[in-house]
Amino acid sequence: MDDLSQLLQQTMRRRHLTPQAIADKTGIRTPRIRAFAQDGADGPVRPTEQELAELAGALALPAIKDAGQPAAAATSP
Repeated sequence: MDDLSQLLQQTMRRRHLTPQAIADKTGIRTPRIRAFAQDGADGPVRPTEQELAELAGALALPAIKDAGQPAAAATSP
């Protein structure tokens, strides 16, 4: 799962979390959480490194940092 959208959607579903609950845990505004869950990291609303770190910490997802990077950058040597 390289895509931020998939990570968020699956984690939210598995843990029965709403975008508002994630926003409360991270301090990231709810509309941004919704945009990340819908469009991923490549959508019109792109997550910052700090937001990715906050999401990873709040959701216990260490791989989320890689999800915010384009596939070409993630596979570069």
